[in-house]
Amino acid sequence: MPHDPTDLFTVDPDVPELDDVVLLYYFDGFIDAGAAGRLLATHLLATLEHREIARFDVDSLIDYRSRRPAMIFAKDHWEQYEAPSLTISLLHDSQGTPFLLLNGPEPDHQWDAFTSAVRTVYAELGVRLAVGFHGIPMGIPHTRPPGVTAHATSAELVEGYRPFIDRLHVPGSAAGLLELRLGEEGRAAIGFAVHVPHYLAQAAYPAAAVTLLEHVQQATGLALPADALREAARRTDLEISRQVEGSEEVSEVVKALEQQYDAFAEGQANSLGGDPEDMPTAEELGAQFERFLAEQQGHGDTPEL
Repeated sequence: MPHDPTDLFTVDPDVPELDDVVLLYYFDGFIDAGAAGRLLATHLLATLEHREIARFDVDSLIDYRSRRPAMIFAKDHWEQYEAPSLTISLLHDSQGTPFLLLNGPEPDHQWDAFTSAVRTVYAELGVRLAVGFHGIPMGIPHTRPPGVTAHATSAELVEGYRPFIDRLHVPGSAAGLLELRLGEEGRAAIGFAVHVPHYLAQAAYPAAAVTLLEHVQQATGLALPADALREAARRTDLEISRQVEGSEEVSEVVKALEQQYDAFAEGQANSLGGDPEDMPTAEELGAQFERFLAEQQGHGDTPEL
């Protein structure tokens, strides 16, 4: 096991000189409701030219038995092994501005060494701001714009965002530790967690990825393409609406979630009408919706998002 964090990564020797660039990062394996972070990272790599400029030693960081890489068996022999990769790619936005994307599986081991390695890359490649993103499940309806919880290494980076909670004890993540360590060194980092309806948390929900893209653009000044992601969100939203309209019971569930959402947004606890204690909770309503979607999936009606 390497003790020197620089042993965990290699950087191509012909990397162009970079300065004042943004580093986006997304690690697969932590909470990512609606696959929002994965969709955004995949979208950027699919729509913008890119090249890998650094790679991490996954043999030292990944537990293969906990998430076995896929292999292909053809008739009488092993044909292919899909090795995991944790890399940094160099991309350029729509205006030619360079930026970096750190993407791959969340490390299982050596979090401190890994975050130290990323901080070294941060300094060596002239990064000015690191930005992480993912989705979290919330008791909200899909008919309202997704909200975002923002956090950062300094209050100035999240000025204008309203805190959603005061204090919370949660399981750790490599992304969270990276932001914490960057802050301890006085480096700039910001994270966005988009709110995804919990009954859609296990499906791909492009609308949440669109929201992440918008907030990443606002925080970084990058000009990122959005057309393909918006079209995927439009198609998905139409299919969700079709399923909702096909069930009177589910339509009532959505209406109740809308009432709760609107009352919370307006700060009027009694605006729902009747006794709020008689209203089903968002979790109860979401559970009804989840059962409906599971039934639809069993009939083959749920789209592959």
